[in-house]
Formats: sequence, C-alpha cells, structure tokens
Amino acid sequence: MTKAELVEEVSQASDLTKKHSEVIVDTVFQSIITALHRGEKIELRGFGSFRLRQREPRKGRNPKTGDKVDVPPKKVPYFKPGKDLKELINQSVDSVPQSTPSVSEVGTTSSQY
Repeated sequence: MTKAELVEEVSQASDLTKKHSEVIVDTVFQSIITALHRGEKIELRGFGSFRLRQREPRKGRNPKTGDKVDVPPKKVPYFKPGKDLKELINQSVDSVPQSTPSVSEVGTTSSQY
C-alpha cells in the first residue's frame, strides 16, 4: 500500500476530502517521526510499537575498492508488531472480516473475528 492509497482509504472511511485525509496521514507520520527524533517510543495498543535501536560504530568495507571504512554509530527506527496485529495477519482467509476493523476494534481481543 502506498501513501496515496492510505489517504484514499482514510478519505473513504471518514467521509473527508482527500486533502483533509492527506493532512491527517501526514500529521500522524510527522508525529511518529518527531517522537522518535526526541528519543521517545510510540506504543499503539493492538497494533505495535516504534522504537529506536542504537547501532554501535564498526569497521566496514567499501565494496568497490575493498578499503576499510569507519562506520559511525547511528540510531535506526524499529517496529515491533503487537499481539493483536500478528493474530489478525495469521488468521485464515475465511475468518478475516470483509470490512476493515476500526481503530477501536484493533485494540480488542481478536477472538471476535
């Protein structure tokens, strides 16, 4: 799914214009980026969590020349899916609901699906 497709889904689900839906999607993404930049973690119950992982400095190699290169330490974003999301993804196709679950439904137990 692309960002444009996500904006279209939000637009249809909320009866908003595509422009308003794009602002909502951009705001959510920017909020996640800003929180990670501040070193915070984001937990979305039933969906998953975003965290930062610290990579230590290491010796790398330039694949073209073979020269050794110092790779500096860096932070990388990491997504860990929640239990409910994993269960929904691993359900058989026959038991998956025809409509997309709402945000409030994702946080509930998946036994209802």
